[in-house]
Amino acid sequence: MFDLTAEDLKGFDAVVDAFGAWDEKTLPQHSTSLKHLCDILSGTDTRLLVVGGAGSIYVNPEHTVCVSDGPDFPDIFKPLANAMAKALGELRRRNDVKWTYISLAGDFRADGERTGEYTLGGEELVLNSKGESVISYADYAIAMVDEIEKGNHIRERISVVSK
Repeated sequence: MFDLTAEDLKGFDAVVDAFGAWDEKTLPQHSTSLKHLCDILSGTDTRLLVVGGAGSIYVNPEHTVCVSDGPDFPDIFKPLANAMAKALGELRRRNDVKWTYISLAGDFRADGERTGEYTLGGEELVLNSKGESVISYADYAIAMVDEIEKGNHIRERISVVSK
């Protein structure tokens, strides 16, 4: 990804950033990789959609407490949540890129059922009809493609959860 140039992405309607880094040494790359993509897409009409985590979703209307601040949030994921939240904060300062940050639900199920349905949320935690924050990879992918096609949330963070 770090070798990509503006020329490489010329002509694309959208680019999806699904970068992942998990250990202490590579966690800062959530910011540096996103900055690189923003820099090469700056001033273009190519949209940047980012696969985002659930840790930075707010759990209160004042937007002062995030999912990752909760007592049930696993300690092992806190460094990742912090790195991704930092990258989101940096992304929010970019007004030269048509970005959308799509936070997944707290329980992201690789083998979950593809229902074709999801609930779209925003900055605050949204639960499904069973009171859960869960979505399958398949339904998240559908939400991503829907956003690519519709482009209704430029320079916004949205979130998705199963119905």
